[in-house]
Amino acid sequence: MSLINTEVKPFAATAFHNGQFVPVTNESLKGKWSVVVFYPADFTFVCPTELEDLADNYATFQKLGVEVYSVSTDTHFAHKAWHDTSPAIKKVNYVMVGDPTGAITRNFDVMIEEEGLALRGTFVINPDGVIKLCEIHDNGIGRDASELLRKVKAAQYVASNPGEVCPAKWHEGAKTLTPSLDLVGKI
Repeated sequence: MSLINTEVKPFAATAFHNGQFVPVTNESLKGKWSVVVFYPADFTFVCPTELEDLADNYATFQKLGVEVYSVSTDTHFAHKAWHDTSPAIKKVNYVMVGDPTGAITRNFDVMIEEEGLALRGTFVINPDGVIKLCEIHDNGIGRDASELLRKVKAAQYVASNPGEVCPAKWHEGAKTLTPSLDLVGKI
């Protein structure tokens, strides 16, 4: 069963954010657009490249009214230690959620049970707490924040413009489509 158009399941966790340990719950994701990015583990190889890319684009996400949450099965203590020691992770100003029990990772169906680690899952969640985008990658395939930004903009556009859809390669300001009988077979 797909998680698309389902509400985020209840959770409670502790995160590292702006030098502090802070509580984060499913309710934290409501009232604004959110991006939740799961990754396997701190102190690894592909993960810091992805989190640094998100950090480099974080201001753009914020301008769109989007909060970013990274999640791994590490603790919030490990997130702080990684932030304090890695030049790439030192750039991170978004919320780093610890999920040592794996509850959140299981809620989003990205847990690798035999390893206790997450797959590379990306979720875009609307202000009502409903999942609008879900992508899950093999852990050897890194993600690109610019691709994610385009998809967030498309999700926001569709939400603000009922009846319109964004075609492939759509970018902000480009032409959209209004599905109708007249378009069948003409695209």
